[in-house]
Amino acid sequence: MRLLDRIGEDLPFLTELRHDLHAHPELGFEEERTSAIVADLLERAGLKVHRGLGGTGVVGTLQVGNGTRSIGLRADMDALAMPEMPERPYKSKFPGKMHACGHDGHTAMLLGAARYLAKTRDFSGTVHFIFQPAEEGRGGAKKMVEDGLFDLFPCDAVYGLHNMPGLGLDEMAVVEGPQLASSDSWRVTFKGIGTHGAKPHLGRDPITATGTFLASLQTIVGRVIDPLQPAVVSACSVQAGDPKALNVIPDLVEIGGTARAYAADVRDQLEAEIGRLAKGTAAMFGIEAQYDFIRRIPPVINEADATKRALRAAKTVFGTKARTAFPPSTAGDDFAFFAGEAPGCYVWLGNGPAVDGALHHNTSYDFNDAAIVPGVAFWATLVEQELAAE
Repeated sequence: MRLLDRIGEDLPFLTELRHDLHAHPELGFEEERTSAIVADLLERAGLKVHRGLGGTGVVGTLQVGNGTRSIGLRADMDALAMPEMPERPYKSKFPGKMHACGHDGHTAMLLGAARYLAKTRDFSGTVHFIFQPAEEGRGGAKKMVEDGLFDLFPCDAVYGLHNMPGLGLDEMAVVEGPQLASSDSWRVTFKGIGTHGAKPHLGRDPITATGTFLASLQTIVGRVIDPLQPAVVSACSVQAGDPKALNVIPDLVEIGGTARAYAADVRDQLEAEIGRLAKGTAAMFGIEAQYDFIRRIPPVINEADATKRALRAAKTVFGTKARTAFPPSTAGDDFAFFAGEAPGCYVWLGNGPAVDGALHHNTSYDFNDAAIVPGVAFWATLVEQELAAE
C-alpha cells in the first residue's frame, strides 16, 4: 500500500482531532487540555512520554532498533488571543481565542506521524516528538531549552514545519539559509519639561522630538544597513499627552516598536543605531532619552546538512513540487532556540489558497485539513530516511 494511502486511513481520526483542538484553543503556557490530549495519545501509541517540560510542553520518545542517531520533530500547540469570525462547526468555543496560525494542524500532523511510525517501526534510532507550548511570543521554546530539553533528549538534528497559505497542497518549500527573521522589541522614552501648550518656550517639548525621531527612524535601514542585507525597523506604539487636555505639552512620550533581521551583525546594528538616534534626538532638543532593546527571538537559519536531509524527504513525498527557492519571512518563530542547540531545518508545508485572503493571524484563517496527510507523510519519510535501518 502506498504511503499516502496508509496514512490516509488515519485521516478521519486526525481530522476530528484537529477540529477538536481548533474548537478548544489555549494560549501560551495555558495548553493544559491540549497537552493532556497529546500525552494520552502518545502513550496509547506506545511512546515514552515526558510531561511538563517548559510548563505545558510534552515530549514523546520512540526508539526502534539499535541505531545511535536521534532527531527531534517539533510542533507548536498554542493559539492566539483574537476572535474567530466565520461560523464553522468547530468554531472556537472560547471568545477572544482562536487557532489563527494552524498550530492545531501542526499538532495533529505530528501526532499522526507518531502513531504511524509506532505501528510501522521501519527505522533504527530515536525520534523525539516535541510538542511545544507558547510559540506566539511567550517564549515556549526558550523555556523548554532552559528546562533541559536537549540534556534530557539529545538530538543530532531538529526539524520544524509550518503551514503556508498560498503554497499548493502538493507543495513544500525546503530552503537552506535564513527562513525567519529575528524578532526583537525596542522602547524609547523621551522626558522633557511639560508646559502650557500656548507657552512652549517655557518647557522642553518631547512631542516635537518624537516627530523628528520617527521621521528619521527609517534612515537606519535606508542609509546605515547594507542595502544587500534585509532589515525592518517599525514604530508600533506612541503614547503622549491626554486627548482631554489639548492645551498641555506633556513631560513624557513613550514609543515602542519591533526590529527584524536575518544576520547577527545586522541585528547588532539595529540595536545600536536605534539607541544612537534616540540619544542624538534627545541631545538636539535638550531633553532626556531612555532606551531599551529587548532581544526576544533569534533568526531561524536552516543548516546545510539538515536541509539536505529534509529536502530528500520532501522530494520523496512531493516530487517536483518540492521547492528549493522560497522567500524568507520577516515574521519570527522561536524554533530558532531549538536550532541553536542542534542543526536545524524549518520547512513550509502548502496550505492551499488563502481563502478570502485569510493568511496567518487573520480572524478568518483556518488550517486546511487536506494538508494533514502530506504533512504526516513528510514527517514519516524524514524519519525513515534519516534513521534508515541497515
